[in-house]
Amino acid sequence: MFTKAIVRRPGKSIIYGITSSPELGKPDYDLAIKQHDAYIEALKHRGLEVTILEADENYPDSCFVEDVAVLTKDFAVITNPGAPTRKGEVNGITDVIRRFYPDSKIEYIREPGTLEGGDVMMVGNHFYVGLSGRTNMEGIKQFGDILRKYGYKLTVVTLKEVLHLKTGVSYLENGNLLVAGEFIYKDEFKDFNRIIVPENESYAANSLWINDKVLVPVGFEKTKNAIEKSGYEVITVDTSEFRKLDGGLSCLSLRF
Repeated sequence: MFTKAIVRRPGKSIIYGITSSPELGKPDYDLAIKQHDAYIEALKHRGLEVTILEADENYPDSCFVEDVAVLTKDFAVITNPGAPTRKGEVNGITDVIRRFYPDSKIEYIREPGTLEGGDVMMVGNHFYVGLSGRTNMEGIKQFGDILRKYGYKLTVVTLKEVLHLKTGVSYLENGNLLVAGEFIYKDEFKDFNRIIVPENESYAANSLWINDKVLVPVGFEKTKNAIEKSGYEVITVDTSEFRKLDGGLSCLSLRF
């Protein structure tokens, strides 16, 4: 169960964020703020104490705070983003993480290793980590060394089609895994109960389990229904403006 979350407000510079879908248009800043407000309220409604960080206009993608750290009950990892324009974001998160973890429990990914939190999926004490365009093998090696130090395990999952691992797969606890696209038949996930996301709703594969309920992006009814049939109560949240920058529900917070 999660008790805390960290979010960072979108800045007006969000219109300059990285995207692989320019056809969706530029984010609307005012609407992004309203959607972010609703997202924060959804987290609070699930009982989380939310730390809200001010926007960092120097980094258009910095509202996707999940990518700059990995937080567990035992330790924290400050990552090293693979996108060159995002590397400086870690400077704005380290002191925040120190509010919750002693320095002895804060680990770091160092160059030439890269790791982004969107490529890291925690299943109990086992982590699945995506080898992607943003997370390289050296970063995974360093992360694996950290995990072993604390008694955790790691499985590497190679990505071919999507930005991050959690773009296409989300763990909903209780052995249930939401999967889309290239992940549907991955051997690494064969032992899970897989909830299949239709191809035309692949964005909804990035849904978010929060204390026995699941946050699902607005507008993906087939996926919503499939999750409900698996026994979960669903809360829908509109993330249309963040989708324009390849961002989803998990990207917008650090939960711990």
